[in-house]
Amino acid sequence: MPRVQLALTSAGFRRYATYRQATVAGAFTNTVFGFLRCYILLSVAATAGGTVAGYGGPELATYVWMGQGLLAVVASWDQLDLAERVRSGDVVADLLRPVDPLWTYLWGELGRACFMVLTRFLVPTLIGAIAFGLYRPQHAVTYALFALSTLAAVLISFCCRYLIGLSAFWLLDIRGVTVFWVFVSGFASGLYFPLAVLPGWLSTALWVATPFPGLMQGPLDVMVERGGIGNALLVCVGQVAWVGILLLVCKWAQARAVRKLVVQGG
Repeated sequence: MPRVQLALTSAGFRRYATYRQATVAGAFTNTVFGFLRCYILLSVAATAGGTVAGYGGPELATYVWMGQGLLAVVASWDQLDLAERVRSGDVVADLLRPVDPLWTYLWGELGRACFMVLTRFLVPTLIGAIAFGLYRPQHAVTYALFALSTLAAVLISFCCRYLIGLSAFWLLDIRGVTVFWVFVSGFASGLYFPLAVLPGWLSTALWVATPFPGLMQGPLDVMVERGGIGNALLVCVGQVAWVGILLLVCKWAQARAVRKLVVQGG
């Protein structure tokens, strides 16, 4: 089984490695928006006494530039091709294969994420470090916790997008669900602004009752050591818990979807 997992991960890596021009264009776009967002937030901080919701200059720069890098790694806005395979009927072939489609897509996504870390994440982060200077963690364990938090963010994103793909079994056209997901996940994940700027009750509700902060805000808070190592551990534990919950929901939803599957002519 490990050989199958390795093969699927490698296939996911190679698939995205073929899109060289798209990778360069994406890294360039992330970098341009990184400059825009960083200057805006630093300007806000300058007019607010040097900080925004407890984030100083280096923390804000890290939040922006590493966030720009994580965009492609987490890929919360990139939908899987599952819905299209449901509409075309190709999902039948996926279900007949010896490996569960959930795990097939999962290992492919991990390969994609590995490629994005080496390209779309490193480029904006390095440019941001050169142009602005980023926050340097005070504890070596922070880097390991950031890696764990990022992996959990990738898995949370995958599970949510897999559930959106499964909705095609009932809806066929998932564009409405996708638009809603893009709006909510962007607002509630900390992509547009740190969640700490929201009212306390709303920020707490998002952290406790939804997986959204685990997509972006969690890894970024871990990297800037917001709240110390204890808070970083709490963030990682929460993310891992959401991964387990969402994987179970994916298995349950897939089982229900298969019962509804109707194949034309048979």
